[in-house]
Amino acid sequence: MKKLLALIVLFFSVHAQSQTFIKFNGATVLLGIPNVGVETSIGEKVTFSVDVMASFWESFNGHSPMKFYTLTPEVRYHFKEKYNGFYVGGHAGPDVYEIQKWNYWDTNKYEHGFGYRLGVTVGYNLKLSDKFLLDIFAGGGWHQGFYHGKYNDGTPGRYEKTVNWNKSGEWLPYRGGVMISYKLN
Repeated sequence: MKKLLALIVLFFSVHAQSQTFIKFNGATVLLGIPNVGVETSIGEKVTFSVDVMASFWESFNGHSPMKFYTLTPEVRYHFKEKYNGFYVGGHAGPDVYEIQKWNYWDTNKYEHGFGYRLGVTVGYNLKLSDKFLLDIFAGGGWHQGFYHGKYNDGTPGRYEKTVNWNKSGEWLPYRGGVMISYKLN
């Protein structure tokens, strides 16, 4: 019981001292792809950020699916001070997708599956006021996907012959934009 009480007191004291921002990506919202997140302080120069991005597009051109959902938890180290200047972050997160890969854009094939990402983000926080800041960032890394290859023209079956899941691992740039952040406390 004493350990639980100490843990609760520690949690609330850390939370009371932390700065928490809610944020949304102004760049991706222009494409109709919402990207929202939360970032909070966990150390002198360290923050924890988590964001969700989703594309609900059936397709961009009428036949190539472009639906995906990503979750990106990330620990960030700020070189100058938290929420001001350059930072670098490491992340790992899952995704689910129904998308036509870049190297299949001129075919009738697409992929329906799930995967995970391990990568790095580099960014810059620009304070606009005490409550608002801009988070300009880009990131990428290793994506490992597990998918079923399908046809988007009505052809039945799968285009690949694997029994369970086809696998694909690639180094990709997969995140970026300008987060508009609002300080909650």
